[in-house]
Amino acid sequence: MKKPELLAPAGNMEKLKMALLYGADAVYLGGKAFGLRAFGGNFSREELAEAVDFAHGLEKKVYVTVNIFPHNSDIEALPDYLQFLNGIGVDGILVADLGVFTLAKKYAPEVELHISTQANTTNWATVNAWAELGASRVVLAREMSLREIHEIREKCPVELEMFVHGAMCISYSGRCLMSNYLTGRDANRGSCAQPCRWNYALMEEKRPGQYFPVLEDERGTYIFNSKDMCLLPYLPDVLASGVDSLKIEGRMKSVHYAASVVKAYREAIDSYFENPEAFAVKEEWLEELDKVSHRSYTTGFYYGRPTEKDQIYGTSSYIQTSDFVGLVLDYDPESGMALVEQRNNMKLGQELEIFQPKLAGYRQVLSEMYNEEGEAIDVAPHPQQLVKIPMKQPVEPYAILRRDI
Repeated sequence: MKKPELLAPAGNMEKLKMALLYGADAVYLGGKAFGLRAFGGNFSREELAEAVDFAHGLEKKVYVTVNIFPHNSDIEALPDYLQFLNGIGVDGILVADLGVFTLAKKYAPEVELHISTQANTTNWATVNAWAELGASRVVLAREMSLREIHEIREKCPVELEMFVHGAMCISYSGRCLMSNYLTGRDANRGSCAQPCRWNYALMEEKRPGQYFPVLEDERGTYIFNSKDMCLLPYLPDVLASGVDSLKIEGRMKSVHYAASVVKAYREAIDSYFENPEAFAVKEEWLEELDKVSHRSYTTGFYYGRPTEKDQIYGTSSYIQTSDFVGLVLDYDPESGMALVEQRNNMKLGQELEIFQPKLAGYRQVLSEMYNEEGEAIDVAPHPQQLVKIPMKQPVEPYAILRRDI
């Protein structure tokens, strides 16, 4: 069995670096146009080139999303952008539209073409059709069972990619019209307002202004609100499907999310391939996935059709067990001092967990802290304030400091 690629989201340069340093084999990201996350930060042309250089320096890959469903007004600028992506050496372009696919073959001939999940690929005939047209990889729709994925693997020689973690969409493979109808923001061109997470109630035509809960909840109901996907506990089944890439959702999620989720899946995948027969899911991996902001977890469609148990009817809020409070920028082994960028409330007396890309994690109480002038301070109140903290064990750049909630 071939070890699959671990593919992580990268909403901006910092998230890209965190994902790759914490164990991803590749990242997917979007430019300032033509992707499906218009509000995800995204990358300028200069940043795209920098991202490719950084990833290739680690012998890892970058895939760029060009997966909108374009209107005529979008087409004119596409050739130049595709030529640019070809020139900087991106490793793959994700597309969903046949016209964009054809343009990419012409203007980015040296780049692999990956068919986005937005293309709704749910059967082996469509996978093979895309392969015959020249696609290198097909990202399978999330509305499939593992049994169906097995069958596609048996019948299709092209690379296959599947989602294993992250948010689920109310609409088929994310092709949603709700945002367009309710807000004028086109989800299929990157501007989804996420109306599936809003609070809804029922109103009868002849009783305007009277709102009735769909369930027994006076606040209304979140009738479209799915739980998040998590397949780490079922990793042996996922690997047995034979897919080539395991994809984590979340370009709009935090740096903490990128690092924590990637490292949990990295360790689990590596553990399985070290000794498949003795593999067991470690509680620490599942605890790690609980520390980041998420909804309750589900297996989605992979073991059968979702039921009411896979929806969240009472709230649209997220849950997490840990807060990200600081990012290590540098460490002096002689003095034992770390230069930390504050990301949340930091004050003396807090117990901090140090979570690192390579080194072992540990805990310590924040007993001393100094500002840039070397003055002792009790609290770091300013956003992204730089502080120095004595560490009881070595830390590495990009280590995360966090505290229990």
